[in-house]
Amino acid sequence: MSDRLPPEALDHWADALREHFDLAAEDVPIALILDLAKDVADGVARPAAPFSAFVAGLVAGRAGGTPQQVRDTVAEVSQLAAGWTA
Repeated sequence: MSDRLPPEALDHWADALREHFDLAAEDVPIALILDLAKDVADGVARPAAPFSAFVAGLVAGRAGGTPQQVRDTVAEVSQLAAGWTA
């Protein structure tokens, strides 16, 4: 099994998650989360990307979890990563 997914496989996985957890498409913003992972991997370190995506989801969920709150939280994490110096 490869650790690389073609884009359509990622879409199928996202569809399965949405169906299983009764989520709308806007509840799972694939491109936004992938961009966040890239920003954190480039600005901080690759291993920080999944952890940061989890934290962004946790923070947005605690704030109410609307799509706008998710976008705002992701923007904050990306901004933090962009200015990160260890």
